[in-house]
Amino acid sequence: MFAAAGLPTVAGPGGGVSAPLADPGLMARFRAVEPKIQWRPVVEPPKGRKKGAPGRSARIAHLHDEEARVESEEGPTGSVWRTDSGPVGALVLLLEMDRRGPPVRLTTHAAGDLPAFAMGALEAVWRPGAPIEPGGLPISDLVGLARYALA
Repeated sequence: MFAAAGLPTVAGPGGGVSAPLADPGLMARFRAVEPKIQWRPVVEPPKGRKKGAPGRSARIAHLHDEEARVESEEGPTGSVWRTDSGPVGALVLLLEMDRRGPPVRLTTHAAGDLPAFAMGALEAVWRPGAPIEPGGLPISDLVGLARYALA
């Protein structure tokens, strides 16, 4: 999962999405489980960040018996979402991609690379009008990991 691979082409010639993130039945199952995700705030801010910094949030997503830390940064030039690199984190990113469209970058971070994500992280970046960057995590790998959250 951590190997570099090209993102699948998801934008058509006119800029519209030409391929779904997953087959329609699986996407319906992902969407159906979204209301079951329970959210709670993170008690401690990550080191080096001020608590309640504008445009940033950190929450815990809980589904079944699994949890994932979810951090988001929203700014005028785009958005960055980071999650724990497990099934619930993958599901959260996939649902956000379902709302926003494909990210320009979908990558992984190894364990220990980011202080708030000791076991590794998944990261999606959206920048309006920017082209999809080559390399990174294939969306199909994200879909495969998110399937485990459907227990």
